[in-house]
Amino acid sequence: MAAAEAAVVSSSLETDTARVPETAGTAAATAATSSATAAAAAVAAAARTGSEATASKAALATKLLSLSGVFAVHKPKGPTSAELLNRLKEKLLAEAGMPSPEWAKRKKQTLKIGHGGTLDSAARGVLVVGIGRGTKMLTSMLSGSKRYTAIGELGKATDTLDSTGKVTEEKPYDKITQEDIEGILQKFTGNIMQVPPLYSALKKDGQRLSTLMKRGEIVEAKPARPVTVYSLSLQKFQPPFFTLDVECGGGFYIRSLVSDIGKASKAL
Repeated sequence: MAAAEAAVVSSSLETDTARVPETAGTAAATAATSSATAAAAAVAAAARTGSEATASKAALATKLLSLSGVFAVHKPKGPTSAELLNRLKEKLLAEAGMPSPEWAKRKKQTLKIGHGGTLDSAARGVLVVGIGRGTKMLTSMLSGSKRYTAIGELGKATDTLDSTGKVTEEKPYDKITQEDIEGILQKFTGNIMQVPPLYSALKKDGQRLSTLMKRGEIVEAKPARPVTVYSLSLQKFQPPFFTLDVECGGGFYIRSLVSDIGKASKAL
């Protein structure tokens, strides 16, 4: 823009110079002054742009820092808990005005986010999510009690201990009664020992057991560990299905509970 403006001034002054030669020096000085003014204006414009960019980044940082707390988020069936967090983080950053390319480069530094206990991909329910300073409160969430409604199926076992896995064994269940199941539940109430499922987020040599299993690698079961079941009741019995209401502590696997109940009933 500065070069174009100087050319226009020079052309106009040349016409004046043809009529009044003695003013040529004045015309040259005027052109130089105009060029300097234009250059100064360009520098000022660049400075304003830089200031606006800095202010924009500052405003963005303020927005991101204001995203803080603990929230209850509904997790539908399908996505893993980690996938849901990634989706939520992307939406929050977009809401704060951070462009996707910038978010992709800086997502690890811009916004802290975590959850207070994993829900399986096949499960739906409340996922406790901590954002910003709220992530520091998640430890207390993990140590608190949780309540689940679980549906088990008698007579069938899968490699994942849920309905998404491959069936590995089948047995008859027609002789199992509601009273049988209610009697078995008493054995799984209180402080008990539980073996975590092989398909889980627990790690071996830094890798998730579920990842190793999907690769076809041989994985040994983790040793049984202490867990707590505060309450356990049978809500519905419609063979082969039964519905449980479970309140338990942290580190508890509903899949393992249902599998153990099936084994105890000798109907898997």
